[in-house]
Amino acid sequence: MLPKLDTPTYRLTLPSTKEEIQYRPFLVKEQKLLMMAQESENDNEIVDMVSQIVNACTFEKIDVNTSPMFDIEYLFLQIRGKSVGEKIDLTITCPDDEKTSVPVQVDINDISVLMSEEHNNEIDLNNDIKMVFRYPLLKDVKGIPPNTKDVDLIFYLLNSCIESISHGEEIYNRVDISDKELTEFIDSLTGEQFERITDFFQTMPKLRHVIPVKNPKTEVESEVVVEGLASFLG
Repeated sequence: MLPKLDTPTYRLTLPSTKEEIQYRPFLVKEQKLLMMAQESENDNEIVDMVSQIVNACTFEKIDVNTSPMFDIEYLFLQIRGKSVGEKIDLTITCPDDEKTSVPVQVDINDISVLMSEEHNNEIDLNNDIKMVFRYPLLKDVKGIPPNTKDVDLIFYLLNSCIESISHGEEIYNRVDISDKELTEFIDSLTGEQFERITDFFQTMPKLRHVIPVKNPKTEVESEVVVEGLASFLG
């Protein structure tokens, strides 16, 4: 009988809760499934596989159905680093001419979740009315239709991530609000109030890295901001 191989374990701190958790690299059987999902170019299959790998490699200590998307993305990236190497080869388009591509290598250890101190999930619309949001989950990402425009994406996330609306002492939970009621409520917002909501999604924690690039054709040096797990799966 062949010997069993020992799998190393590591520790990291979750960005959202600062809780320390244990994890392991993914195994060849899991890597095969991930490669198949990537080759399919089906976003939902990739999300499902990321979910399965994070769940297995954290010894089922992380509930992928309730953990913020940025936690899952960070976890997966760290697992990937310990599994197949901490260097990622990417191709970046130079922003000065928007056509020249430059190969760059990124160290996973340099990639972090950007957390803004001013960010708040409670949005005061006026002195009496407040909206409370949660962060997007993997299931929310799966529900986003392909090629969704930025404006439509904000409305989709708003409907998915709102937890409650309070008016004075009265609290209306999302489960008790119909889609029609919510649409009418959103449509009644002023531009300034809606901007406060979009600011929540724009400033929420996210996997983010700034990459310096130099255009070999124009010699122009620029910085490119890369965000989200999909950007680092190259």
